[in-house]
Amino acid sequence: MSIEAKGVSKYYGKQKALDEVSFKISSGEIVGFLGPNGAGKSTMMKIITGYFPPNEGDIYVIGLDAVENSLEVRKKVGYLPEHNPLYPEMYVTEYLKFVAGIYKVKNKKERVEEIIKMVGLSPERHKKIQELSKGYKQRVGLAQALIHDPDVLVLDEPTSGLDPNQLVEIRKLIRDIGKEKTVMLSTHIMQEVEAICDRVIIINEGRIVADAPVSEMKNMGNAEGYSLEVEVNEAISEELLSVINGVDKVISKSGLNYSIEISSAKDIRAEISKAISDDGKAVLSMVRKEKSMEDVFKELTR
Repeated sequence: MSIEAKGVSKYYGKQKALDEVSFKISSGEIVGFLGPNGAGKSTMMKIITGYFPPNEGDIYVIGLDAVENSLEVRKKVGYLPEHNPLYPEMYVTEYLKFVAGIYKVKNKKERVEEIIKMVGLSPERHKKIQELSKGYKQRVGLAQALIHDPDVLVLDEPTSGLDPNQLVEIRKLIRDIGKEKTVMLSTHIMQEVEAICDRVIIINEGRIVADAPVSEMKNMGNAEGYSLEVEVNEAISEELLSVINGVDKVISKSGLNYSIEISSAKDIRAEISKAISDDGKAVLSMVRKEKSMEDVFKELTR
């Protein structure tokens, strides 16, 4: 088991940031660690990486107690914090050689060259870090997390600041890394979770509220619900549809478009069409939309 948390709790004064959190992550898994701001994600990641100990419970990384063997654990973990700490006055290559030296990386020069190519830093390698765009600074942060070839990679908002093209490249890189290493990442981008992760852990107010493979996550929360996007030829009142059994909410959108949230799996499109027709209006289009990861996330953390 690459990462194992057993009843981990953490306090900041009287505030409980983590409340008896337990989970296991196996080697070769890419796990999304999700939650609203202030839910405890970054705190958990800092405990895993040995930045500080839990107040209660145990955390193991590659079989090592992360508190008793903090230095050994740090050698085996690559960490990209949410606020990417870099030395802006250093050149990209200079900085990565510096980090490689801290980790006592063998064949330091060759490894730096390999990592620069791997994360796509070649065009900017001769610049000072302060001259880089936010996206390239993020790549430097990812490079320093990988430089010592860690067994476990912990990434806090790894794609922050990347443009759409860079997103595709970094997502592919993380997927490739996940074939050989354990990757734990946090993000607020639900599409990213579906594109990268094998499994999702959702935390809310310091407690885990969901832990399942991505393929099963959409079946959590109010899983059977869906929504209908309806366009009509004349305006209708929201009350007209709200009385139909199964309609949870009717939201008036731009023009003559309405979003209708359905709270069960029952197909009630015929009832909705009839109600609109009986009111003397006509349905121009009706599109069914299944629950998304974002919908499930909102339900579980509301």
